[in-house]
Amino acid sequence: MKLSKIYDPREMNSYQFVAATGLVMTLLAHLILLLIGKSINNFAALYLCWAVFFTLGTIANFNSKPDDHDHHHHH
Repeated sequence: MKLSKIYDPREMNSYQFVAATGLVMTLLAHLILLLIGKSINNFAALYLCWAVFFTLGTIANFNSKPDDHDHHHHH
């Protein structure tokens, strides 16, 4: 099991990449909301959604065979 598939963007699949990007965007939006003093109900639910999305992507990534990803660059 390659743990680099969790934290290395080059090893991530598209689901993980989208989830990681979404998480960063959500975090930035949250910071902006804090700065301007606004709060949105259930905003934290977004984090949960991204986390679930990322987890599913990670599972799919670990289950995929290297041969499936010819468009990814090989090391």
